[in-house]
Amino acid sequence: PCQTRRACASRRACLIARFNFIYAKERLDAEAILRPYVCNMEVVQRIIYIAAVESFHAAKMAFWKVKVSVKETLAVQPCDIVTSLEVAALDYIACHKDLYDLRACIDEVISSMNIHPKLPCPAEVDYYVISSLIREMCSLAFSMQTLIPALDIAVGVDGEPFNKCMYYRSFDSDFSAPLVAYHVWPALLEKDVVIVKGEVVTRR
Repeated sequence: PCQTRRACASRRACLIARFNFIYAKERLDAEAILRPYVCNMEVVQRIIYIAAVESFHAAKMAFWKVKVSVKETLAVQPCDIVTSLEVAALDYIACHKDLYDLRACIDEVISSMNIHPKLPCPAEVDYYVISSLIREMCSLAFSMQTLIPALDIAVGVDGEPFNKCMYYRSFDSDFSAPLVAYHVWPALLEKDVVIVKGEVVTRR
C-alpha cells in the first residue's frame, strides 16, 4: 500500500505539471492554428475551452468502459487479498495505456464539437486542425482517472459569478465586472477542491 501511494503521488505530480504545460504551451499553439480560420478571438478561446471540456468528458467515459472490462477480467484471476479489486484495476490500467482507444476518443470529441450550439458550424472551421491539443487533453484526462482520488475539471457556465478561488481573470477582462462572460481554460479539481485555477473573461 505504501508503494502504491508513492507511485500515485508521483503520477499525480506529473499529471498536474502536464496540465499546466498544456495550458501554457499547447493552448497557445492551438490559438495560433485557429486564428487564420476564425477572426474573433472570443470564438477561438471558446473553441479551445470546449475542446478541453469535451476531451475530459469523452476520456472519462472511455475510462469507465475500460475499468469495467479490466475489473471483470481481474475478478476471475487469483490476486493479493491486501489489494482491492478497484486499486488493482487502476494500477493495471495505468500500466497498460494500450487499452485506451485514443483515436476513437479524439473522433468523439470532434463530433461533439461539430454539433455544439456555441461553436461555428463545421463548414466554417475543421476542428481536426487542433487535434494535437485534443489528443493531449484526452490522454491526460484518461490518465488522471487512474489516480486515487481521480482529478477532474470544473465545467463553467456563462454568466456565473466570478470565483477568485477558482479562476484568474484574463488580461482583457473588465476587472470590476462580477460575472463571467466566457471561460478560457477550466480549473483542475481534486474532490471538488481547486488545485489549479482556470481562466475566465469577465465583462459587464
